[in-house]
Amino acid sequence: MVKTASTMLPLGTPCPEFALPNVVDGTTFRSSDVPKGTPLLVMFICNHCPFVKHIRSQLAEFAREYQQKGLVIVAINSNDVEAYPDDSPEKMAQEAREAGYTFPYLFDETQDVAKAFKAACTPDFFLFDRDHRLAYRGQFDDSRPGNGIPVTGKDLRAAADAVLEGRPAPENQRPSIGCNIKWKPGNEPEYFTGLPAE
Repeated sequence: MVKTASTMLPLGTPCPEFALPNVVDGTTFRSSDVPKGTPLLVMFICNHCPFVKHIRSQLAEFAREYQQKGLVIVAINSNDVEAYPDDSPEKMAQEAREAGYTFPYLFDETQDVAKAFKAACTPDFFLFDRDHRLAYRGQFDDSRPGNGIPVTGKDLRAAADAVLEGRPAPENQRPSIGCNIKWKPGNEPEYFTGLPAE
């Protein structure tokens, strides 16, 4: 597994606007439809990545819990599905059902949205406050495949609790580590080095 780290987009960055198809129900999700005053979590995930599979059930649990608290949550898959057919929209819809995902699962075919967020890996988390400015970016928690640390989502939970309560997110934010987003040939962004994380 080649490990890639989050780019750690600067805190305070406004949420990039996007409109993408939701493979679960065929609708279009527009970030502009999320009203100001409502925090938003944007997650870059995919079906086949072992780092995503590692947190899969806890991620579904987190989403169910925090959606009830008022957090809008969406997931985006930006991978090249020609090279990685397991991440196709049809397989995404199947994965959402099997994993129990209750959030929209969006397909970023052009990869433009991933670039707008400077997303680098799966999973990669971007939490925006009530003003839709970036309050947290980084890891779900310290657990990784094979390291023996339980998956709790403690880092993202602490940030989400803070944002929902109108407090600043914790300052100590660690990059997420995962598989690199699978860019289409020739479509790699300038920030993609192709080098593994330390």
